[in-house]
Amino acid sequence: MIQLDEKIYFYLLFIIPVIIVIFLLLLIWKKRTQKKFADSNLLKRLTPSRSYYKGTLKLIFFLLGLSALIMGLVNPKIGTKLETVKREGVDIVFAVDVSKSMLAEDIAPNRLEKAKRLVSEIINQLASDRIGIIAYAGQAFPQLPITTDYGAAKMFLQSMNTDMLTSQGTAINEAIELATTFYDDEEQTNRVLFVISDGEDHSEDSTMSAVEEAVDEGITIYTIGVGSEKGSVIPIKRNGVMESLKKDAQGLVVITKLNEEVLTEISNEGNGAYIDGSNTDAAVEFIKEELLQMDKKEFEAKQFAEYKDQFQWFLGAGLLFLFLEIFILDRKTKWLKKLNLFNEKHPE
Repeated sequence: MIQLDEKIYFYLLFIIPVIIVIFLLLLIWKKRTQKKFADSNLLKRLTPSRSYYKGTLKLIFFLLGLSALIMGLVNPKIGTKLETVKREGVDIVFAVDVSKSMLAEDIAPNRLEKAKRLVSEIINQLASDRIGIIAYAGQAFPQLPITTDYGAAKMFLQSMNTDMLTSQGTAINEAIELATTFYDDEEQTNRVLFVISDGEDHSEDSTMSAVEEAVDEGITIYTIGVGSEKGSVIPIKRNGVMESLKKDAQGLVVITKLNEEVLTEISNEGNGAYIDGSNTDAAVEFIKEELLQMDKKEFEAKQFAEYKDQFQWFLGAGLLFLFLEIFILDRKTKWLKKLNLFNEKHPE
């Protein structure tokens, strides 16, 4: 397992293409200037010991040395030992609505981005809980199985969009039913499901029965509402540019509104609570307090420990390349001239 201490130093690698461009421009200028002075054959006779390839070799060594020194600043670390640690936490599943109504911009930048930010901020407050992610619209799709890898969770979360599911609509019941299959630890006493949605539900009749089944499985359901009661149109965009507004079968522009009533009913039946997602900080703080009050189950997890610094290898390699670059001269050396490694022609 590799860990990078100071990733910000990777930006220094942008210096390398700049140096290459400057070197090429200097080379072009040099050749043009030399042509004004004399032709190539005469220059070779005037400078018989000058190597035409060592300049490039010096640049390669310099760039290799610079790259190695930058990697030394990044300081890669390697985990040398995999150990089992005991952790305490609850199992949490996030069901995120990715239907087209989540593109409404009554909450900036839009409902879906707001939902993703809420989940990301909640994850930041977790310590050792296990998490899973579900995406749902007209059907539910498992985005990430239950795990303790918060980095992977955020990566999958950011990739979620309204085009990932072909079946449109909003079937909260399918999300709840799928969530019941995520909890793989029968001894876990606290199973939590967060449904993040604008409350539009095209399966209300079966949603409440799905909630009842989830409660029977020991799952507590919280709902987080994103959107406004006033509502908003649904923009249809391509490459960030709005092309049109979503319309219904009669050709009328669709106005989508936050349905707090549905979300409140689901959370009440799910022994949880409805949370207004308009204020991220307040919502996250409420959820943090709710989770702290729950009993934590102890479980085992494997993780890498005893990370060892590896910067010294890159530092050594960098200094070696820079040392070689300094001691390589532009003129030909006798033994290299005999070997003729660069296939240089000697002037007669």
